[in-house]
Amino acid sequence: MTKAVAESFPMNRGEGVYSYTQNSSHQRDGVNSSKAVIDEAIAEKLDILKFSTSDPFTIADFGCSTGPNTFLVVQNVVDAVKLKYQKCPSLSMHIPEFQVYFNDHIDNDFNTLFKSIPLEKQYFAASVPGSFYDRLFPKASLNFVHSSYALHWLSTLPSELLDKNSPAWNKGRITYANAPDEVVKAFKAQFAKDMSSFLNARAEEVVPGGLMGLLLIATPDDIPSPKSIFAGLFDLMGSCLMDMAKIVRDVQF
Repeated sequence: MTKAVAESFPMNRGEGVYSYTQNSSHQRDGVNSSKAVIDEAIAEKLDILKFSTSDPFTIADFGCSTGPNTFLVVQNVVDAVKLKYQKCPSLSMHIPEFQVYFNDHIDNDFNTLFKSIPLEKQYFAASVPGSFYDRLFPKASLNFVHSSYALHWLSTLPSELLDKNSPAWNKGRITYANAPDEVVKAFKAQFAKDMSSFLNARAEEVVPGGLMGLLLIATPDDIPSPKSIFAGLFDLMGSCLMDMAKIVRDVQF
């Protein structure tokens, strides 16, 4: 039986004024802020003694989009891993080659991604299109997994949000802000299911001794999720979209 391909909504392609490439400074700030944490984790937790000295060190960035942030992430990881090898007496002369896999939805603008890849890159590069909620790599084939500002995007919209007979029907909203508790529970359940799928897939793919670094949007425990700044921003966006839809409908009729 052929598996249905989930609908994807990639970031704006190209390098124009409205592209993700030109509008991802917030994500870049997050990447820069997490660098020290990832460096420390690689220095203290990455078990390079378990890796073969003849195999390349493999890195996968899940949800890479079109750059340039993914290139910053990858180079940071490469530099930290090289330093780890250099400080290991038995492996300082055996620094491996690096193979990097850039992953995103099949509709992602990989052309822009590879057109802008740094000429001075210190790794081999390849793209792996597909949903990161599924298996994408062979068992025990990745040494380091990274994903930033991607895992908050659900694999699908909970079906009950569109069911008029469901208490979780989310009419007039695009998020869970200012919505009934049933809507919040539906989003939470889908997120839990997606995270389980992601972690189970990566558990198969990461080698023993490897690491995974994830950067996610979150809110403090004492702030209800619907009241977070992110939910508020999307609530405002939803209001604008509803107004636009009403204008289009009124013009047509």
